[in-house]
Amino acid sequence: MVEHKALRRGTVALSLALGLATCASQAFAHAEEWCKSKYGPADEIGAANLLSPQLALDAAKLVKTGKTYRLGAETNAKSPAYPPRGWSLTVTSPGQAGGATLGPSKTSYNDDIYAGWVGVGSQIDGLGHVGIDNVYYNCFKNSEFVQVDGLRKLGVEKIPPFVTRGVVLDMTAYFGKDVVPEGTAFNRKEIDEQAKRQGLEIRTGDVVLFHTGWLSLVGKDDKRFLAGEPGLGREGAAYLASKQVLAIGADTWGLETIPFEKEAGVFEVHQILLAKNGIYILENMNTAELARDRAWEFMFVLSAVRVTGGVQSLVNPVAIR
Repeated sequence: MVEHKALRRGTVALSLALGLATCASQAFAHAEEWCKSKYGPADEIGAANLLSPQLALDAAKLVKTGKTYRLGAETNAKSPAYPPRGWSLTVTSPGQAGGATLGPSKTSYNDDIYAGWVGVGSQIDGLGHVGIDNVYYNCFKNSEFVQVDGLRKLGVEKIPPFVTRGVVLDMTAYFGKDVVPEGTAFNRKEIDEQAKRQGLEIRTGDVVLFHTGWLSLVGKDDKRFLAGEPGLGREGAAYLASKQVLAIGADTWGLETIPFEKEAGVFEVHQILLAKNGIYILENMNTAELARDRAWEFMFVLSAVRVTGGVQSLVNPVAIR
């Protein structure tokens, strides 16, 4: 009798294990419907496959005045960041205590040490940043490529240089406010209408930026800055993905509208762009000068820091017009 009970328990446990394995297998099979890359099973760069010498040449034709714009925001220990992220800088003068110098030429020098999270300040989100139920772009599973000492797939070192056309949509003009209110979503209607007002056509391989005035709150109302933001809605994200853009960014810390749209998941726009479409996200972009100059289209240049296995990268993209 005891043996029979043990056998039954073993059978139940085995059935349960097989059932869970089957469920997991079915869940992953379902995931493949959205996560598979059109660029092949080994692809790790997503929309960056759209980059080409022709895109760079076409972008160069947009340069008429030679004026350059720094799109990166200044970053320091006071920069507000998504919790629990933080940042600090330590400057050292190795071996020079008490004013000592090096050699007969009395050389002195300084070094610096950054300590903190990469996701502070102006940044690019790599494709290994956000997934759906532990599945990431091109069906890479969390358990197979995420390690504490770096990603084994989708690391930022794989991101090629971006040289392409950039456009900025001035949403402060669209809504008639210097700072677009938090929770305001930009979807297809708002995107199309503002693009038309500015005489813009969004094209394959573009970097699309949104100017909302939100970055102007930094140092003035950091609490409000972090509590929410205007931004891209789910429909707008899917729409821009259908346009085959390279990257989407804004002068906000998280790109998408917060509070999230009704019935939206947590950072679902990140999922739509990064996980489903391999489209990069640019956060805390300094778009104010572009908007002031009505510089709606420009040559966009970006190179991510090639940290092996990195999830994100600090960036200071340049717009040239």
